[in-house]
Amino acid sequence: MNIAVLISGSGTNLQALIDTADLGAEIVLVISDRGRVAGLARAEAAGIPTAVVAWRDHQGRESFTAAVCDAVESAGAEAMVLAGFMRILGPEAVRRFPLRMINVHPALLPAFPGAHAVPQALAHGVKLTGVTVHFVDEEVDHGPIILQEVVPVEAGDTEAALHARIQMVEHRVLPLAVQAFAAGRLAVRGREVIWSG
Repeated sequence: MNIAVLISGSGTNLQALIDTADLGAEIVLVISDRGRVAGLARAEAAGIPTAVVAWRDHQGRESFTAAVCDAVESAGAEAMVLAGFMRILGPEAVRRFPLRMINVHPALLPAFPGAHAVPQALAHGVKLTGVTVHFVDEEVDHGPIILQEVVPVEAGDTEAALHARIQMVEHRVLPLAVQAFAAGRLAVRGREVIWSG
């Protein structure tokens, strides 16, 4: 399976995918919504084509979404993996890639959706947070959950310390989800994701 990976920053989850020898999918394009981010350099070092679809170059979400989808399709990718991608794609993306968009989120959804999950977990004083890998639907951080893993919140945790431990889990579980997806081992029934094999 050919996939495109969407990033906005350092690309550590992208690197985890690149480093997975038996991913079962070929990354044919890495897209960033901004230029000069470290994730693009990671892709280039691995010989993966890159593209920048800059938010500022578009009049709104619809135009931006269409440009991202066009780039993905032009590269021959069948699916998208959102790996630290900080833009919300419009409904057109879900229509063009139904159940073919995977996102990784630094919390146990449905708790703490959105861009500030780690500081919100600390602010709420939860004892457990974690990682969710899910299919993307038309609502933010809402689609059918592929897998989750708990990350304990430790006494005295800072945002940076907790986020670092969450990222370590992300780097392990995102490739697992992509492997299962690429191998056809995930079936969606309603909001339930059923693993086979």
